[in-house]
This record gives sequence, C-alpha cells and structure tokens, in this order.
Amino acid sequence: MFKNKTIVYTSGTFDMFHYNHLRMINYARSLGDILIVGVSTDELVSSYKAPPIIPFNERMQIIEALKTPDIVIPQHTLDHTEIVKKLNIDAFVVGDDWYGKYDYLKDADVQVFYFPYGTGVSSSSLRKTIHDSYEKHLQDERKAKPVSVKTMDAVAPNEQEAKPKKAASKKTK
Repeated sequence: MFKNKTIVYTSGTFDMFHYNHLRMINYARSLGDILIVGVSTDELVSSYKAPPIIPFNERMQIIEALKTPDIVIPQHTLDHTEIVKKLNIDAFVVGDDWYGKYDYLKDADVQVFYFPYGTGVSSSSLRKTIHDSYEKHLQDERKAKPVSVKTMDAVAPNEQEAKPKKAASKKTK
C-alpha cells in the first residue's frame, strides 16, 4: 500500500505552538511522502521537564489543524524503537537540542535528522518572556497604586494639621 513512499516521523511537545515548531514540521514534510507527527503526552513531558502549559488534547488539536501532517498520534515514550517498527518509518526529525539522543534509530535503517532550531523562539523562552513581562506588570501596578487610607494617615505630610490641637491649660496661682 505504501510501496515507494517515504514515511517521515517527527515528534515533540509542541507546547505554546510557535514558529520554530512550524518550521520543523514543514522541514519533516519536505523529506517524504507521508508525515506522521507524534505529540508528547503530559505525563511523558512531566517525566523530564516542567509540565506543558497547553493540555495534551489541545496540543493534539493544534497539530491536527495543520495542513502538513497526514497523521497525528500521541507519543507516550522517548524510545521510538517500537513506533519506527510498527509504522515502517524511514526518517525521523527532531530538534537539534536532542542532538545524538536518537542515533540508535540508525541501527533500524532510519535516517535521523536533527533540525537546527537555532536561536530565538522556544517554548522555554516564551515562558520566560511571559513570566518576566507579568512580573514587570505587577511591579508597575504596585508602584501606580494609590497608598491605602491607613498608610496615608500614618505618613500624612501635614500630620500636625491632621490631628486636633489640645487646648492650652492655664495655671492659676
């Protein structure tokens, strides 16, 4: 059925989907006739880094909505030996931040491509940017907030005027 067709598999977390994810998927598509994309489950991702921001089912839907993948499947393990055999994978594409990790697939006659993510956008950098931006926003909000009424009374600039003056008592002899 798939005679003379090159089957390419790529996988990832695809959290906070961004331009580099799209570039890698499109690169994988360019290498073959059939593109299968694996989306890492929340449990898998949590086993080696912080849990994803976007839930698994939503990440699956995002990848399924792309026109480039032919098939989108859940990825439950970082060991791709089984999936390569079951799906007759010819080539595997992964970001170069995993360089060398999947060389074992070459023993199964799978071409391994480490896609050069390069610098710039990553889910980790997006998280940091969002966090830093939120922290700055909070600091700016705290600076801009009016001082509370209680605090204003405690530090009133005209404290003498704010308190009623005591009447001077006259001493009589």
